[in-house]
Amino acid sequence: MTTAEPIVAEELIDRADIAVSASRDFCARAQSVTRSGVTRKDGSTDGVAMNNQQRRLHGLAWIATYVETLAQAANWARSLHASGRFREAEMNVLLIGFGEYLASLADGIAMSQNEYVRPRELDILDAAAALTANPAITWFLDNGNTADRRRSLVGHLSAGGTIADMLGDTDLDMVREQFRRFAQEKVSPHAHEWHLANALVPISVVEEMAELGVFGISVDPRFGGLGMGKLAMCVVTEELSRAWIAAGSLGTRAEIACELIGNAGTEEQKATWLPRIASGEILPTAVFTEPDTGSDLAKLRTRATRQPNGDWRIDGNKTWITHAARSDVMTLLARTDPSIPGHDGLSMFIAAKPRGTEEDPFPAQGMSGGEIEVLGYRGMREYELSFDGFRVDAAGLLGGVEGQGFKQLMETFEAARIQTAARAVGVAWNAFDLGLKYANERKQFGALLSYFPRVSDKLALMAVETVLARELTYFAAREKDQGRRCDVEAGMAKLLAARVAWSNADTALQVHGGNGYALEYPISRVLCDARILNIFEGAAEIQATVIARGLMASRRNA
Repeated sequence: MTTAEPIVAEELIDRADIAVSASRDFCARAQSVTRSGVTRKDGSTDGVAMNNQQRRLHGLAWIATYVETLAQAANWARSLHASGRFREAEMNVLLIGFGEYLASLADGIAMSQNEYVRPRELDILDAAAALTANPAITWFLDNGNTADRRRSLVGHLSAGGTIADMLGDTDLDMVREQFRRFAQEKVSPHAHEWHLANALVPISVVEEMAELGVFGISVDPRFGGLGMGKLAMCVVTEELSRAWIAAGSLGTRAEIACELIGNAGTEEQKATWLPRIASGEILPTAVFTEPDTGSDLAKLRTRATRQPNGDWRIDGNKTWITHAARSDVMTLLARTDPSIPGHDGLSMFIAAKPRGTEEDPFPAQGMSGGEIEVLGYRGMREYELSFDGFRVDAAGLLGGVEGQGFKQLMETFEAARIQTAARAVGVAWNAFDLGLKYANERKQFGALLSYFPRVSDKLALMAVETVLARELTYFAAREKDQGRRCDVEAGMAKLLAARVAWSNADTALQVHGGNGYALEYPISRVLCDARILNIFEGAAEIQATVIARGLMASRRNA
């Protein structure tokens, strides 16, 4: 078959299913070979070998991520076909995506701008040869990511066409439309101005978001939330972040706080805090990271000392605390038992504080802070905090138990990483929107930029990869909503979506040429916003480690 011949939807989906099955076999081979290099004779995992084999393990993580992405793209296509929405544009997305990602599996995946993992390095050249020998794989390599398909997709989108994003759930589709309209009307027109001024998201916008239920989407209705789950949270976050990452990120603070309190809090703590966070009455912030520790929380030094009256005294320093000044309550991780090293001496606190102002950002006794100037991700601001005798009420110890802080925090990471992946998808769409708009307005050598193949090709891959990242993120959210452990899936979603957001932003700026480097153009903001996504909520390298460890600990294939 050639690209000139018509493609029947059912046949395309059948080929995709066969290609996914072959890809899973390829991943299973990579998993088996990698496991053999880090496993002791008794079958246990060798930690030293895991560290020494980090590159191979991370390569496996990327392979597994690509394979799961293809599987979810095929599921997306099947769902659309069942509802009569699998049209030419969606077919092109599937074809281009499969053509590109299958080629990467066989030839090499970019783990970063200058790191590639290739089958030869993982000792799976035989598996790569078997993969490309599969007729379904060969068909996609020959007919998938072609110039004609890329040109057709961009032509469709340039003419105002869309790529289906319906979820097959009327309520969720209505939620998307509601928040897309809100973001386009209330956030997008002002986002760049707010960014350049380093202004906080206006409190009026925050209040409108609260009225729409942003801060209580996943909260149990018993405590004033909507109880709609993580998939709904992803849809809302994606649409808000498509306008400005700060708008989408406001929900992250509530998501982390409500996960912590909802999972580990006492009934009294839940009743006290969840309704007020869900309603937007109070704004939370997460206070975990310390200078020189980063993701290594076992080295955390901030002390919480119980006082004679039962209250707690906090002493120490924290950094990279988002929205710290305007928040009303902190979820704060501190060491309650200095005699216990590592994670076991850590406890989590719900610490109330007065809301700061521009003139006095930290009016609380025993607490001070300074702003960290940043490239992007503005609208909430980043801070360094110092605690010197800051008081936390006795009832603020999360769950009423000491030494469980790290475990409690780990239980929130799945939801936080899924939500961050949704933010990345929104940023990726924002970059694509700006790139497409500019390419269809700007002329060079007598033609629109979108006429030139190298520009059109960029735009096509931007759109396709954003859809792929979105569907992987939705998959992780569905797993979470089903109550299944999904640390691997959440890590995959965050890993891929963050890379796509950065790639899209960088590519869209390239489409803008020199103008993209000017502060007056919004793409300069999106580039800065996108860069942080590969770092916070666990850097890309941390996500790859989480995925690899999950694969090594189980006998499942990706």
